[in-house]
Amino acid sequence: MKINWVHFYVEDAKAWRDWFVSHLGFQAVESSTLLTPFIYTNNESCFHTCTEAIKSGSVCFLLSSPLSPTSPVADFLRQHPPGVADVAFVIEDVEAAIARAQAYGAKVLQPIQHYQYGDRYIKWSKIAAWGSLTHTLIEKREDKKISPHHPTTRSPHHSITAIDHIVLNVAVGDLKRAVTWYEKILDFQPQQTFQIQTDYSSLYSQVMVSRYGDVQLPINEPASANSQIQEFLNVNQGPGIQHIALQTANIVSAIAKFRACGLSLLPVPQSYYLQLKERPEFPLSSAELEAITQQEILVDWNQKTPHALLLQIFTQPIFGQPTFFFEFIERRCQAQGFGEGNFQALFEAIEREQIKRGSLLEIRE
Repeated sequence: MKINWVHFYVEDAKAWRDWFVSHLGFQAVESSTLLTPFIYTNNESCFHTCTEAIKSGSVCFLLSSPLSPTSPVADFLRQHPPGVADVAFVIEDVEAAIARAQAYGAKVLQPIQHYQYGDRYIKWSKIAAWGSLTHTLIEKREDKKISPHHPTTRSPHHSITAIDHIVLNVAVGDLKRAVTWYEKILDFQPQQTFQIQTDYSSLYSQVMVSRYGDVQLPINEPASANSQIQEFLNVNQGPGIQHIALQTANIVSAIAKFRACGLSLLPVPQSYYLQLKERPEFPLSSAELEAITQQEILVDWNQKTPHALLLQIFTQPIFGQPTFFFEFIERRCQAQGFGEGNFQALFEAIEREQIKRGSLLEIRE
């Protein structure tokens, strides 16, 4: 299983296409060639929906906005703020996946479709997932006798190279149900669990991973009424994708570039870096620490493998409301995990933003 695309529903697809290009270095691509088998056979025609496509490395985002009230995007935006509506997966066997999904009670939104263009043949279907989220399931075949496979290469000018993980927020009491849903319907496997506790709030998280580890999907539920996860659920009017982590080969360089382009990032207090140096097996040189401090990047490592560094940073919510945001992540020496050593600093930083908005203070009062 691999992620084929993430589909955002927004108010102005062309404006957000330009935002991704100018702020994050994505490239606009011809959407009709890429999406004809999917979008325009799925009742999202160009008459009522505008769809733009952008790419960076192996990351593909679709951006759709309504051209008329009959657009499914308009219906989504009447219920939710802009955000992720669909995550598409490339899988081995669509028919087997849909049979499995139906056996476990999943709702099939689009029956299996077939499309052939040149030497390529695809099957696809769409199922309802959690809340308003959907998953498009795609099976691809290519006649290698006609068109031999050419390995893809990673373009060196792409700051963003791949999707590291996608995070789903669900309501109180729904974590176990969501985990079971992804286990049964899409054959994900549960991995590590987390419980994050701060002075203000707490949450539970269960990491789900596809069978061969290509897709990572942490699922969060709030464990307190004033949790930032609960704030997301309130503003989003239900469960949904909270953030997407994007991989970069050089996070210091990438973040410096993004800041110069006007990207708003979550601030980190200088006290974090003083505490960082006190941790055992501190692996950074003075120059590296200075560069990371300047860009306000979080750093995590395991004492047993201190050279396997995980570096991460988070944007402010990109759509205005405190819902969806991006994470940027660099994994040095194949570092694993999700920055568990940074969780406390991260959630305290998010809570400072909640306090600025007044939402955390209102709940506490």
